[in-house]
Amino acid sequence: MLDFQLPANPANQAPMAKYMLNQFPFLGLKTPVRRAKTKPLLAVSKNWANSHVMAAVAELYGRPQREYQYAAIELARAHVHSYGQRELATLSQYVMQKSWWDTVDALRPIFGDYVNLHPASLPDVYAMFAEHENFWMRRVAITLQLASKGATNTELLTRAIDYDLHTDEFFIQKAIGWALRQYSKTDAAWVAAFIASRPDLSKLAVREGSKYLVK
Repeated sequence: MLDFQLPANPANQAPMAKYMLNQFPFLGLKTPVRRAKTKPLLAVSKNWANSHVMAAVAELYGRPQREYQYAAIELARAHVHSYGQRELATLSQYVMQKSWWDTVDALRPIFGDYVNLHPASLPDVYAMFAEHENFWMRRVAITLQLASKGATNTELLTRAIDYDLHTDEFFIQKAIGWALRQYSKTDAAWVAAFIASRPDLSKLAVREGSKYLVK
C-alpha cells in the first residue's frame, strides 16, 4: 500500500465538488496546496521502476477523492521519459475512468510529452485514441498535438477532426476548436484554409478555432 495521504480542507469541499457538477468528492485542496503536498511523493518516486509507478498510479486513481486522481496523473507524467508502449497503453485506460475534462485534459500531456520525446511514435500513440467508441478518448486524439507546434502532423489532425465533424458533443467540438486555435499560432494560413474548407464545422469549433486568426 502506498504511504501517501493528502490533508483535507472541509471549507473547500462543497464548492469544489459543485464546480465539477457534484460528480466527485473532494478533499478541498486548491491546486497550489495539492501540488506542494504531492512534491515529496514525486521526489521519493524518482528512482522507481515503471512497474512501481504504474502500481502507485493505480492505487491513487482508485481512491475516491478527486485530488488523488490529480496526484496520480502528476506522478505518471513525472516518469514519462522512461515509458514504452506498454506503460502508455496502461495509462490510456485512465482516460475512460472517472472521466471529466479535468482528468482527461491532464492525462493528455503525458501522451503529448511521449510523442515529443519519440516523434516516430506519433502514429501508434494516435491510434490508441482515434476513432474510439469513447468520446473522451477521441478528445485526446484531437488534442494530442497541442504542444507540437511546427512538428504537428496535419494529416492526423485532419483525420481526428473529420471523424467527429458532426458529433453533437460539447467536449468534442470544444476540443476541435482548441486544437485549431493552438495550431493557428504556428500556421494561421493552414487553419484558415481548413476552416474555410469545412462548412459543416460547428459554430463552437469555428469560434474557438479562429480566435487568433487575422480578421
